[in-house]
Amino acid sequence: MKISYLIDTDWIIDHFNKRDKVTQKLRELRPAGIALSIISLAELYEGVIYSKDPTTSQKVLSTFLKEFPALEIDESICKIFGRERGKLRQRRKTVSDFDLMIASTCLRHTLTLLTNNRRHYEMVEGLKIILPI
Repeated sequence: MKISYLIDTDWIIDHFNKRDKVTQKLRELRPAGIALSIISLAELYEGVIYSKDPTTSQKVLSTFLKEFPALEIDESICKIFGRERGKLRQRRKTVSDFDLMIASTCLRHTLTLLTNNRRHYEMVEGLKIILPI
């Protein structure tokens, strides 16, 4: 299966909350292949576990995961993470480790990131971003 896009946690939550712009964009881009990072999956499980209805939230997440696979972290992604984190530190800039791991996954697989958080990712050189607008 070809994958062209990596969906950030915020877009997934927006999709679950039926935000039309995000859901429409996902429908539009889905034929090109969309995945999520295992990091986003970890963040989503926090939401599932602490939701008002964990059973229903788990079902919604499980259904979502049938359509959108989670990409694992491998050594290549870790190397990119180390390189990019070092570059950012040299410039006295920081990006959260989770966001940088998501960005590193995009760079490793040459994916475009689907996110609402340009500010979180714009400091990572070479990262392509699509906002839901």
